[in-house]
Amino acid sequence: MSETLRTLQMKMEAAAEALDFEEAKRCRDKISLLRGGATAAAAEQADLSGLKRQQPGSMGLGTSQQQMTPPEGWQPPAKPDPMTTGRSRRRR
Repeated sequence: MSETLRTLQMKMEAAAEALDFEEAKRCRDKISLLRGGATAAAAEQADLSGLKRQQPGSMGLGTSQQQMTPPEGWQPPAKPDPMTTGRSRRRR
């Protein structure tokens, strides 16, 4: 399996040098599958056309948390009144 990884790595680098980025992308995705535990036969037969890398900034600025979209029909709660919130009636 390590020979397959080396071969794919060399093919990816050669494709990148030849400016064939589509082939380099396919090799990179196959390397990821092999490192993830897939067999060589499964990596060859895998449909990689639907795989997309996450775009930078799609998880929010400076965080690893995904941006959540609220459910349809959700309304934010009413904001509290700043004149009465957090004030105690007792004097200190």
